[in-house]
Parts: sequence; C-alpha cells; structure tokens
Amino acid sequence: METCKIGRNGTVVIPAKLRRRFGLKDGGLVIFEEMKDGLTIRPAIALPVEVYSARRKAEFLLNNAADAADYKRALRAVRKLGLDPADIPHKRP
Repeated sequence: METCKIGRNGTVVIPAKLRRRFGLKDGGLVIFEEMKDGLTIRPAIALPVEVYSARRKAEFLLNNAADAADYKRALRAVRKLGLDPADIPHKRP
C-alpha cells in the first residue's frame, strides 16, 4: 500500500513503482470508480467509436434475427431505414 498527498487542483502523483507495475504512462487514461469505502483507480483504454451506415445496420438486423418473428421485425426496421431487404446480403433464420 502506498500513501500519496493530494496536490493543487486534486492532483495525485502515483508512485513510480505502481506506474511501472500497471503500465501507466504520461497522458494515459485512468478510471476513478467510487466504492462504498473509497475510490478505486484503474488503467483505462479509449476505443474509437464506429459509425455504421444504414446498409451496415440493415446487415446486422437481418443476419442477427433469431426466429421468424424477429426476422419480421428486422424487415420492418430495414424498410424504415429506406432500404430494400432483398438488396442486403443475409440468411433468413
């Protein structure tokens, strides 16, 4: 266990030994998680956000339909996207 002081603007210096152990680098991201008895600090990663086209959304909807009722819902949703389900490559459940 390590003890640190809280500096100006809430700055906390994480001891070098712990930074090395957990792979924390300058400018890296951490997560502060509130617990019943205090805070937990964990390394974090940032993932890029994927933006899907209407056609790609239609592929997901149609290919992931689990049963006939789900497939019907997917067909309606694809049509709402302004696409013809027949033009989207997929397998019916």
